[in-house]
Amino acid sequence: MRLLRELFAANRGGKACGIYSVCSAHPLVLKAAILQAKKDNSLLLVEATANQVNQFGGYTGMQPADFIKFVRDMADELDLSPERLVFGGDHLGPVCWTDKPADEAMQLCEGLIQSYVEAGFEKIHLDTSMPCADDPEALSDDTIASRAARLCQVAEQVSSQLGRDLCYVVGTEVPPPGGVDELEEHLAPTPVANVMHTLAAHKEAFTARGLKESTWDKVVAIVVQPGVEFDNSKVHDFAAGLASDLSGAIESVPSLVYEAHSTDYQSQCALCKLVQGHFAILKVGPALTFSLREGLFALSHIEDALIAPEKRSNLREKCAEQMQEQPKYWQKFYPNAVQQPWLRFFSYSDRIRYYWSQPDLQTALSQLIANLSDVVIPLPLLSQYLPCQYQAVRSGQLNAEPEALLLHKIADVLNDYAQACHFQN
Repeated sequence: MRLLRELFAANRGGKACGIYSVCSAHPLVLKAAILQAKKDNSLLLVEATANQVNQFGGYTGMQPADFIKFVRDMADELDLSPERLVFGGDHLGPVCWTDKPADEAMQLCEGLIQSYVEAGFEKIHLDTSMPCADDPEALSDDTIASRAARLCQVAEQVSSQLGRDLCYVVGTEVPPPGGVDELEEHLAPTPVANVMHTLAAHKEAFTARGLKESTWDKVVAIVVQPGVEFDNSKVHDFAAGLASDLSGAIESVPSLVYEAHSTDYQSQCALCKLVQGHFAILKVGPALTFSLREGLFALSHIEDALIAPEKRSNLREKCAEQMQEQPKYWQKFYPNAVQQPWLRFFSYSDRIRYYWSQPDLQTALSQLIANLSDVVIPLPLLSQYLPCQYQAVRSGQLNAEPEALLLHKIADVLNDYAQACHFQN
């Protein structure tokens, strides 16, 4: 936590430095992120969402302690020092239980927070912005803040017992995890007055809960809307000029920086400007698995050209089968029946990421890697399907092996974030 706080202090002091948050549980994404952190000699912030990982397993089947062990074991194998790993819990609140009454959902949230802190998560995003079954359609800042303080109290009790050092992220203008269904025509940054009101409401709620002033000092960031978002097929690009008031306002609030969600698919230039504007935490998730999916599908096309039909993995076909058999992860997000066939595979929201842990797809992926490991991939096929990796192979920077190609593809995205956070300087 000390290094993270020093980084935020440097950002507030005018240094164009920040940290990106890898929000994914996919092994290849995590491996690529660990290798990137090693190359850059940087901290690696890995975050799990309440949907992915919770006390009941989430869609990954992992509880918080399982997730931390999984990442730490991988980091150990790849020789990344444990001191360089920071674990964050993202959207920790009722997001999994919005179909339940608020009292019941909040009791489940208390168990969620306890399990995350006990497991060793240090950066806790208190996200109680979503209404529950018996709530009005939109919650007031005071209600959100009161619920956040309730969860913070649980985190403080557990961390005090275990001697853990935590930091918190708050905010009421929190984009939905994984992007929106449709972009607003004019996406405006959060007004400065809203930021100040949100902070005041949370500080007052912390006090009302009997939390010490020193607990409020552990709040390191607030989530706001900087004017970035993506939907299934479009990206709203960051405009620094429109967020200049927002960037200046945080300088008047001691110790805090902004956390920017949904920065996926922003250009490297936009990411740099976000960091310069005190958006010192850049969240990225779907863009990483989107790049992974591009790489896997590219390799499956190469497989079709090189491998006999009876030996092929048929990865793309099996993806389609799994998504049709279990539509719960995409159906409500792709309501347009005409667009569904291409959205299932190619949407920016990358709902296909929920299916990679399915046993049939794990088997197909392993077969794809094995098939292409047993042959020499011709350069013209690399040029056709993985042109950036083709250039790296031609220049001798990369071996034309399937896993190496996939890791390089994911690193194309990570490198933009590393450059923006100035890890490579």
